[in-house]
Amino acid sequence: MTPPVRKKPGLRSENKVTLRTIAKHLGLTPGTVSAALNNSPAARSLPAHTKNRIIEAAQALDYRPNFFARSLRLKRTYTIGVIAEEIGDAYGAMVISGIEEYLRKNNYFFLTVIHRHDPKLLQTYAQMLLTRGVEGFITTDTSLTEKLALPTVAVAGHQPVEGVTNIVLDHTRAARLALQHLRDLGHEDIAFIRGQTLSSDSAVRWNAICEVARQLGLRIRPELTIQLEGIDSTPGLGYSFTKQLLARKHPFTALFAYNDIAAIGSIWAFHEAGLRVPEDISIVGFDDIPGAAYANPGLTTVRQPLVKMGQIAAQTVVDLIEGRGEYVPEIAIEPEFVIRQSTGPAPDRQLQGIATGASPLREGLPAK
Repeated sequence: MTPPVRKKPGLRSENKVTLRTIAKHLGLTPGTVSAALNNSPAARSLPAHTKNRIIEAAQALDYRPNFFARSLRLKRTYTIGVIAEEIGDAYGAMVISGIEEYLRKNNYFFLTVIHRHDPKLLQTYAQMLLTRGVEGFITTDTSLTEKLALPTVAVAGHQPVEGVTNIVLDHTRAARLALQHLRDLGHEDIAFIRGQTLSSDSAVRWNAICEVARQLGLRIRPELTIQLEGIDSTPGLGYSFTKQLLARKHPFTALFAYNDIAAIGSIWAFHEAGLRVPEDISIVGFDDIPGAAYANPGLTTVRQPLVKMGQIAAQTVVDLIEGRGEYVPEIAIEPEFVIRQSTGPAPDRQLQGIATGASPLREGLPAK
């Protein structure tokens, strides 16, 4: 039985701990140690306790593999190319956080490029990542139209593309959760903030909302619908477009926003107009980003498990690279609905003060 590994002076006298150092200490061959630490196919035949001994010894001896030597030896880079629309926005940050967590635990690296929906950049960056030896791709909020040269997983990908696995939310269920909630609270005049046309979720989500609204008997009125434009990823975007919506002077009692960022911005626009949330207007967002719970008031929203979606994307592409998984065209993700303080019963009468910014009274309803 091998004694516990301790950082003895004799073991640390070498300038660098190598596979041979670990193998000599454990009485194993360098090939066995290499298989366990690289998790190569040969490692599958090793007993679990042997692999654990090797890993513990490597940690205790502070073994640091030479990445370039490993890549040349195995003809692998263990690197994934992540093609994102943006990093700074909460949506992309949460997805990439999930990607990073899984890849780090499985000894993979990733390189990230940002395309901002520029098709020329998308093509250029994909080629650049290929030249840097990536073994697979993960895209976020990116509308792919053609197959890439390596295993590819698209988070929020909707267009069927050969060889690409799309990770998609069930937008029909998401729309039903939100609209049923508002209808149950008595809201009939509902305003909508649609997503930017370049966002990969925008068309699918809007089509789902229209279909569910028809099934629930809710009317979608053009005068109560506005579409986001631009690449701003701060609440300022929702703030400015909500002000435009209010300027139309058509009354409504609830707003369903494309995402949480727009919803949080709309809260400020309503407050500025003298309208109370949710007493005068209820607001529902989409995504459940970390800031949603800390909005004032806390935001009711459709939750996408964004970190989990990033983890699933990373696991899927690694499994394809390692030959552990089979290609599937789509992985469906179920949404959840989180009820907070931004939604409440519809006021007894319509918002007649919307043109002047006056706050209509809510009669006959108990105080919150």
